[in-house]
Amino acid sequence: MSITFEEAQDIIIQSEEIVSASEVQNAYDAMGKAITYDLELSDPLVLVVMNGALIPAGELLTRLNFPFQIGYLHATRYNGKTEGSELEWIVKPSVDVKNRVVLLIEDIFDEGTTLKEIVNVLNQMGAQVVYTAALVNKVHDRKPKDFKVNYIGLDVEDRYIFGCGMDYHEYWRNLPGIWALKE
Repeated sequence: MSITFEEAQDIIIQSEEIVSASEVQNAYDAMGKAITYDLELSDPLVLVVMNGALIPAGELLTRLNFPFQIGYLHATRYNGKTEGSELEWIVKPSVDVKNRVVLLIEDIFDEGTTLKEIVNVLNQMGAQVVYTAALVNKVHDRKPKDFKVNYIGLDVEDRYIFGCGMDYHEYWRNLPGIWALKE
C-alpha cells in the first residue's frame, strides 16, 4: 500500500511518541560501549542492512571506539508494506565476508525472520562469526526460539512503530524518537 505525502504528514496526529529521542541516544551509547568492549580487537566488518538500519548505523558507528571496515546489504521482506513475505535480495553484501568477524546492524528485531535468514546467508558465505545489533526489540512471542540478537538498544511493546530508521510506508524514518500508531 502506497500513501500520499499528505497522508504521511497527517499520521503524526494519529500517533504517539513511545520512546523519546534522549532515550534513543542513551540506548546508542550503551550499545556502543558493549560492542566496543566485545569487538575492539577483532578487526570487524560492519554491515548495515538498508534501508532501515541506515539511521541506527549512523548513530551507532560514531560510538564505536576502534577501527573497522564498513559495507552494506539490502534485503527486505516488506518493500514498504506492513506484512513481510519472502526475502528479496536487492544488494548482496558489498564487501567479502569470508573469514571475517561481522557486525550486522539492523533497525528492529521484530519476528526475526529477515535477520535470521541474512545471518544464515553470511555464514554460508564464509563469515568467521556474525554478531547482530538492533536498536529495537519488539517484545512478543513470535520470534524464532533458536535465534537471538547480540546487542539490543531498547525493548518496545508489540505495536506498529516508526522513526529511528523504521518507516511508516517509507516515510518518517528520520524521526529521532520512536513513534507508534495510537491504539
